[in-house]
Formats: sequence, C-alpha cells, structure tokens
Amino acid sequence: MPEALTVKDEKATEPTAAAPAPEKAAKPRSLWSDAWHDLRRNPLFVASAVLITLLLTMAFFPGLFTSADPRYANLDYYLQKPKWGNVFDKDWLGYDVQGRSIYARVIYGARASIAVAVAVTAIVTLLGTVVGMLAGYFGGWIDTLLSRITDIFFGVPFILGAMVVLTSFEVRALYVVILALAFLGWTQIARVARGSVLTIKNADYVQAAKALGASTPRILLKHIVPNAIAPVIVVATIALGGYISAEATLSFLGIGLAEPTVSWGVDISSGQEQLRNQPSILMIPSFMVSVTVLAFIMLGDAVRNALDPKLR
Repeated sequence: MPEALTVKDEKATEPTAAAPAPEKAAKPRSLWSDAWHDLRRNPLFVASAVLITLLLTMAFFPGLFTSADPRYANLDYYLQKPKWGNVFDKDWLGYDVQGRSIYARVIYGARASIAVAVAVTAIVTLLGTVVGMLAGYFGGWIDTLLSRITDIFFGVPFILGAMVVLTSFEVRALYVVILALAFLGWTQIARVARGSVLTIKNADYVQAAKALGASTPRILLKHIVPNAIAPVIVVATIALGGYISAEATLSFLGIGLAEPTVSWGVDISSGQEQLRNQPSILMIPSFMVSVTVLAFIMLGDAVRNALDPKLR
C-alpha cells in the first residue's frame, strides 16, 4: 500500500502539458488582394503579362533588341528577302522598298503604337470615370445632362469620327492622334462608371458616411471610387488593345501617323503595295499588331474574371 501511494503521488506531481494556443483567425482579404491571389494562378494572366512586359521593353528600350537605325535607308538593299538564319540581325526580316531594316522598324514601331494606346487609355479612363461618377452620384439634371452628352458622342462612329477630326489637322503628330482618339473614346467607360456608382451609392457604408457628416469629395474619393473602379479597370484594359488597332487602321488609311514617325500602322500602309513582291513588309507589322491586341484582350479577360465575384 505505501508503494502504491508513492507512485500515485509522483504521478500527481508531474507537470501537465500546456494547452494548445487557439489558432488566430485568418485575416480576411480585400477585393484587390483576393484578385491578385487569383491572377497569379491564372495561366492566361501570366502569358499575357509576360508578353506585354516584352512589348513594353521593346517600346522603352529598343536598343536592347537591335542597334540598327529604323530610318536609315540604303537602296542597295531594295526589297531584299529575309534571312531567317540571321536571328536578331538587321537583315533577319529583310528590307523594305527604301532599303530600311524591317526588323529595326518592327522594334522601334512598338514605341509609337503602344504610346498612343497607353496615353489614350489614361485620358479616356480619367475623363470617363469623372463624368460617370458625377452623373451616377448626383443624379437629377446633372445625370440627365451628362448622359445626353455621352449619348451624343457614343452615337458617332469611332473610326469615322477620328478620321473627320484628323483630317482637320495639317500635321498629324503623335499628340494629335492621341487627342483625336481620346476625344471620341471616353463614352464606354463613362457608362460603365455611372452604372457602377449607381449600384454603390446606396450601400450602407456610403449612407453611414453621409450620416457622420462626411463631405461629398471625401465620400467620392474614399468610398465611391475605390469600390466602383474595378469594372472601369477591366474595360480600360480591354480597350487598350482596341486603341492599338485603331491607330494602325488610321495610319493604314493614311490619316493617322505618317512618316517620319516609325509605327506599325505606317509600315502596314507602306507595305500594302508590295504584298506580291515582298509579303513580309506587310505581314510582319500586321502580326505584331495582332499579337499586341490579343495580349491586352487576354489580360482584360483575366482581370475581369478575377474582379467579378459572379465568375469565381
């Protein structure tokens, strides 16, 4: 009996294991962090992002891809065929009717085409968001006035309207093409922003901010814009590719950018006459336009899928 008591006493004096600490609840992710989490795992986004990064590198640092001058002409190279074995050399894709390197012009042409698209997208996104936000938030006669103005511009065919605007300028520099496209391209984003604001302005957090006496600018900037901007970003991303195509179309028609500006649209326009003799003059810049537009459309689709809760 004494031994049994001793054993029991020893067991009683042994330290008990510490209770496991309660696990901390995972911090809820915001819409943007949740979207980024999905985008990183989307092959469509990864492929388009890599391609767009390459195109932007070509636009900003063309010297990394070629040392040839895209404007240097030598008639000794008149319509020389591509030399596919000389990869990344100036004669890799052949020469045009003026003896200029097609490869150099493709590389440097990305700068003008992408610059036009990015600048137009930035302008129309800012303008369209402001117009749509004011119309949707204030309503009443402000909404009626801004909506009717938007409808007027929306009723003008985009390419036809840009042609009319550009033909009124003697010199069609880069900024002229940008302003002409932006002048007619903001309507779609304005409609999207208006619809998004109409959905959000009656939300509980907006009504609570009004009840607490928050000023109208604060409500718009702190509550409306952050929660209404997602569909605007999706539309702007997809539209960016369309502006590249629009610039190429106008330049092909001889109304957009013109020599000595180096752009894909200018090269497509000059290469149409040599389609039978040297198809690469026309086909290569056309291929670059198609790939660039496809990349931005793919990016827009991936962003839309990530930001739209209904598609999850």
